[in-house]
Amino acid sequence: MGEGQESVWDYPRPAIAVATDRHIVIRHRGVTLADTRGAWRTLETSHPPTYYLPPEDIATGHLRPNQQRSLCEWKGQARYGDVIIGDERIEAAAWSYAAPTDAFAPIAGFLAFYPEPFDECLVDGEQVTPQPGGFYGGWITSREAGPFKGIPGSRFW
Repeated sequence: MGEGQESVWDYPRPAIAVATDRHIVIRHRGVTLADTRGAWRTLETSHPPTYYLPPEDIATGHLRPNQQRSLCEWKGQARYGDVIIGDERIEAAAWSYAAPTDAFAPIAGFLAFYPEPFDECLVDGEQVTPQPGGFYGGWITSREAGPFKGIPGSRFW
């Protein structure tokens, strides 16, 4: 672990949500999909942070409902949305919790995005690396130290 880094192994279990003033920007095909300093990040042992963005800082006209659902043991039931920019549809690229558990009430209605399909997902100007494995939506920057859940062999971490 380097100077100024957080080890994801120091993150708690069960997971928590904490407010952050980090500057989060998502751009794709020249369109700014999100730009905020009002996000929350969820922290869980072995996972890089996932950022939940307030809807007022998202170009929600690019979102369409998707029938996909999932269940998080900490947050509750998630609903997904597709992102449409021009003639491109990125299926299930965003998700939110309309009625999360009490511990995650502050992120109700906020949206998280998988970073992988977008041209730019930035935290304080730094391009993120998607959490490995394709299932989780964590954003890795130079501030986080792993190893990260999602790499081969980490299924039962």
